[in-house]
Amino acid sequence: MPRRWTPSATLKASLAVHGGAALGLLASPGHWPWAVGALAANHAVLTTAGLLPRSQLLGPTLTRLPPAAAAQGQITLTFDDGPDPEITPRVLDLLDAAGVRASFFCIGWRARKHPALCREIAERGHQVENHGDAHSNVFSLFGPGRMRTDISAAQAALADITGRAPRFFRATAGLRNPFLDPVLARLDLHLAAWTRRAYDTRCADPDTVYRRLVHRLSPGDILLMHDGNARRDAAGQPVILTVLPRILARLNEYPLTAIPLGDACP
Repeated sequence: MPRRWTPSATLKASLAVHGGAALGLLASPGHWPWAVGALAANHAVLTTAGLLPRSQLLGPTLTRLPPAAAAQGQITLTFDDGPDPEITPRVLDLLDAAGVRASFFCIGWRARKHPALCREIAERGHQVENHGDAHSNVFSLFGPGRMRTDISAAQAALADITGRAPRFFRATAGLRNPFLDPVLARLDLHLAAWTRRAYDTRCADPDTVYRRLVHRLSPGDILLMHDGNARRDAAGQPVILTVLPRILARLNEYPLTAIPLGDACP
């Protein structure tokens, strides 16, 4: 069933604040400082919500798998910012060796530059999802038109290359604004965040990255890692390639089963 957009409680409250401020000014112009203060506070709330990737204030955000998946001991491994011709094939080989399938949030322009590699991700049993076309650092400042154009371009490219339209979208660094949820609803996409984040594009210490991912690891978790823009350790090795084998071994110890987002959220 196509996704329908309904404004969140936060957006409804925001509209009410704006409406109340306008009516208040009409009824009593001398109280304009109160109206301005209310609007400023409202915009501060919306801005803060946009800076919290796992917040539900701006619309539904997937931060954990559904209870049914968690009850079966399932988690999801996600990889952002690819495809990368140096790192992605090695990540795929590690996943294959462990019999694990994952979700890859690919950047549109990278997918067009390396279509065979993007296609290989899907052919090897993984799911390719939408990470925007430009992967702009100022994505959260986009207006609705530019946001839709960017996401639509990636959606079209990824669907054409893999033969499957992505079902999930993840914003650059998870940052967003109130325009995103209605845009995603029109494109029938769901916003996916994470439970645990590796920060493997910033941290060069594999032990630290590993601990961030496995501390209190539990069924239903969504792990965020990167096969693109990966930080390298002191030996020049991409951190993800050192950490991923340890993660996969840890899953066997629990045991936990890693499946793509689309399988956990039918």
